Amino acid sequence: MRAFDKFKIWVLFICLVSELGYGFYLPGSYPHKYGVGDFLNVKVNSLTSIDTELPYSYYSLPFCQPQEGVKDSAENLGELLMGDRIENSPYRFKMYTNETEIFMCQTKPLSGEEFKLLKKRIDEMYQVNLILDNLPAIRYTRKEGYFLRWTGYPVGIKVQDAYYVFNHLKFTVLVHKYEETNVARVMGTGDGAEVISTVGKDGSEAPGYMVVGFEVVPCSVQHAPDSVKNLKMYSKYPTPIKCDPTTVAMAIKENEPVSFTYEVNFVESDIKWPSRWDAYLKMEGAKVHWFSILNSLMVITFLAGIVLVIFLRTIRRDLTRYEELDKEAQTQMNEELSGWKLVVSDVFRAPSNPALLCAMVGDGVQILGMGVVTIMFAALGFMSPASRGTLITGMLFFYMILGIAAGYVAVRLWRTIFCGDHKGWVSVSWKAACFFPGIAFLILTTLNFLLWGSHSTGAIPFSLFVVLILLWFCISVPLTLVGGYFGAKAPHIEYPVRTNQIPREIPPQKYPSWLLVLGAGTLPFGTLFIELFFIMSSLWMGRVYYVFGFLLIVMILLVVVCAEVSLVLTYMHLCVEDWKWWWKSFFASGSVAIYIFLYSVNYLIFDLKSLSGPVSATLYLGYSLFMVLAIMLATGTVGFLSSFWFVHYLFSSVKLD
Repeated sequence: MRAFDKFKIWVLFICLVSELGYGFYLPGSYPHKYGVGDFLNVKVNSLTSIDTELPYSYYSLPFCQPQEGVKDSAENLGELLMGDRIENSPYRFKMYTNETEIFMCQTKPLSGEEFKLLKKRIDEMYQVNLILDNLPAIRYTRKEGYFLRWTGYPVGIKVQDAYYVFNHLKFTVLVHKYEETNVARVMGTGDGAEVISTVGKDGSEAPGYMVVGFEVVPCSVQHAPDSVKNLKMYSKYPTPIKCDPTTVAMAIKENEPVSFTYEVNFVESDIKWPSRWDAYLKMEGAKVHWFSILNSLMVITFLAGIVLVIFLRTIRRDLTRYEELDKEAQTQMNEELSGWKLVVSDVFRAPSNPALLCAMVGDGVQILGMGVVTIMFAALGFMSPASRGTLITGMLFFYMILGIAAGYVAVRLWRTIFCGDHKGWVSVSWKAACFFPGIAFLILTTLNFLLWGSHSTGAIPFSLFVVLILLWFCISVPLTLVGGYFGAKAPHIEYPVRTNQIPREIPPQKYPSWLLVLGAGTLPFGTLFIELFFIMSSLWMGRVYYVFGFLLIVMILLVVVCAEVSLVLTYMHLCVEDWKWWWKSFFASGSVAIYIFLYSVNYLIFDLKSLSGPVSATLYLGYSLFMVLAIMLATGTVGFLSSFWFVHYLFSSVKLD
């Protein structure tokens, strides 16, 4: 009864968390109420491009700078790792106050170097990313009768042989009137009204507004040089400015300045504050996601049928017949054994490179646990893109904490392989703590040197490198060693049969066994390749991925498929008297990483056609290699553990002398 009560409490807690994640949208975030006339400060993020994938600082180009100087905003670890550099900007608005023809600044005459850099950034299709009240600027364009949404706006455009810069911005800020009852409902509690004050600056009950949308229309406008001579920042431009996004006029030339202006219009909207991110997070192709899941279910059903045949018709039939015989008949049957029963004295023989296998399985458990927990939290709304960098920060946090699981699994598997021997468990723990992080550190350091050489904001600062190393050796490694200690103390898994000293010779096969193992990865790949396209588009095409519910379902299905594939392949190898199943069971499901890497190369060639330069291609392939390594360890671990359970169950049911 006590266990049932605990279960009810956990269900209530999960439902409460889910309700908060749905109603409040982003737990821990509160709407900001502005009074009429309050200043709204716009921030700038790094310049980004799908053509190079190299982010650069906004102020690396000759743009207007704020009067108080450039200042960095507070950033978390995830933002720094993603290459985000959020800084203040000279753009500022007054709440619910429409303004037009606002002069920003006139740059100095463009030097030859600035002129070339500006042309290069326009050729590479760089986008300017602005942020207001944590909302990125969004741009709408019409193409073939459809409205397309883009975050940010292009630096400029090339028309024939001339380069034009977008030097006038038309902002539209969508606001929603502050309502007590609405915010109380948003907070999810009755005291939501006490959280945010409703009193205006003058102490009256003045209405307040919340920002629920931020749109931008970039224009290229030719300003008269004489009109801006005596103007200061935020002065009124003397003549009306017509913003027509279909025409361009401000051609950039060497040794000539560029003038920047803007206008802002406030529009009251029916959009509620919890729904203000819907325009960014709305994912097209929901039917495609469902098709992906149905496709995965078909693969699972097919494999499950094979597994049931193996268990019910083959294994159960053999075991039942064996148990019904008397001892004399069993002895006679032992002499006529065939298939998997012949390898009974070799099936648990220690594999080659057992320490490496233990380290890889331990790291696989750590990566798989990190992925499952992170996606679950993201599906509940705790790691929304509205809170930049939290997804990466959360992944790092969960990865370090799960070092305990990595050490425990690696050491316990080590002791199982060597029948309970404690010797060498510290070495195995160190290997588990350093294998995947060491390879990842090597890849990321190499790529970081390329980013440093390109002066990109995507380069990890040296101070952050030191922080990551400290997190690795001061948190992750000790936790892995603690897990290894508990694994050394835990009882090892006892083998159900004895192993002969002399290994049995494996009969020659008609085809290489590894060929079948590598081909087995096609089935797990078939369950995720549709969802993989959306993930790749999010990573490399600047699109927002937020269907974490679909991703969680696909991940669960992937785990089931990996377990089934590895189990079937292990049984097939045992039936042909191949007792070297340890590594093959790992790579039977882990080989899906090969197909994901080939898909990444295909995506680079056919979807990222505009990706220019060897640096960009090297970065893409380097990050893809890092990703497929993690996937290989996670999926391979699922396959190995399921096969180990299967082999242990199979031979524990048969007692042969």
